[in-house]
Amino acid sequence: MTDTLVSDAMTTPMLTLDAETPVDEAARGMLEAGIKSVVVVGEACRPEGIFTSTDAVRVAADATPADEATVGAYMTTDVETVRPDDPLTVAARQMVDADISHAPVTDADGNGVGILTTTDLAEALSAADAPIQG
Repeated sequence: MTDTLVSDAMTTPMLTLDAETPVDEAARGMLEAGIKSVVVVGEACRPEGIFTSTDAVRVAADATPADEATVGAYMTTDVETVRPDDPLTVAARQMVDADISHAPVTDADGNGVGILTTTDLAEALSAADAPIQG
């Protein structure tokens, strides 16, 4: 596991939207893809925010019609990112320290190339501990 890189565990492609996307459209896309977050991007696919299932709950709690609310109004804008060449253990520690479940993966230019989630981390840990068959 210590030699595993973020690029070995990240999910690609990541689902991206722009900040003006209505929440109901984002929620439908998340449900269809079976995911719990979308990365909100601006120019050149640079992450500007992240919209998660928790943010969708906030929309409902505010009683805001989902077709009128935008992901930009509810997204988290202080986005923690990781790099594909980061050791997975370092990225995992960063996510724990930041108390986040989803971290966009960005290249050297800051463009989004994937996403690392706690599910990805669990799958990598599970694969590393799996007994060899045969």
